[in-house]
Amino acid sequence: MAGTLYVVATPLGNLGDLSPRAADTLTRVAAVAAEDTRHSKPLLHHAGSRAELISFHAHSSERALERILRILSKGGDVALITDAGTPAISDPGVVLVAAARERGIPVVTIPGPNAVAASLAVAGIHADRYLFLGFLPRKGSDRRRLLLTAASSEWTVVIFEAPNRVTHLLADLIEVCGPERQVAVSRELTKVFEETRSGTLQVLSEYYAETPPRGEVTVVVAGTGKARAEEPRADPTERARSLLAEGMSRKDVADRLVEETGISRNRAYRLVNEL
Repeated sequence: MAGTLYVVATPLGNLGDLSPRAADTLTRVAAVAAEDTRHSKPLLHHAGSRAELISFHAHSSERALERILRILSKGGDVALITDAGTPAISDPGVVLVAAARERGIPVVTIPGPNAVAASLAVAGIHADRYLFLGFLPRKGSDRRRLLLTAASSEWTVVIFEAPNRVTHLLADLIEVCGPERQVAVSRELTKVFEETRSGTLQVLSEYYAETPPRGEVTVVVAGTGKARAEEPRADPTERARSLLAEGMSRKDVADRLVEETGISRNRAYRLVNEL
């Protein structure tokens, strides 16, 4: 009989937020799959766990995945944790969860800390409904598309960002949302230097340009409050012909087609090459 994969939420920073159920699970499993084993060792020590610690992150090999699945298939229980918060949300742990489900291995959640919920709770921005975009691509048409999605969203939008890129993100948001859109920036949630600042994009952009943030950052952007009117999509073939006629490169045309028409990148490249 296969073991169980426990998806265990861990503290964002304050070890006191580790739930009794999470701590108990960490002490009972045969192994713990962790994003950064160096970061996770103090947590396991705090919980009193002597489980085998296995590294599993975005750059792990197929061999690492198979090693964990082998433990589960032989009846051993495994806990999946991330560096902070809930695994498999903007986190490579989703690969392990999907693989376990494909093999019929039981997957159980041990809920707890979550940066999205924590930031929304203190933002002072309505969150009856919200859109989570995670980490945006650093550049290119995909970044532009998601920025436009944030700008036009009827609902509050939550974005993760590295501290050294916050000012760049806020500048990009000003471009698509305008300087007066309300926003809240939270950093170091649950830690000693926890801070949440709210105001307009312009005000926070100026503040963080002078005072670069440190630690993990979550940005909450107010929605428009208005349902977006759906515009008819442009015909991909006709749009491609038009862009090529303007002298754009095939790559740029393909990127524009993905952004404007919503077709897949593979289909866009195939269409452009056929023309």
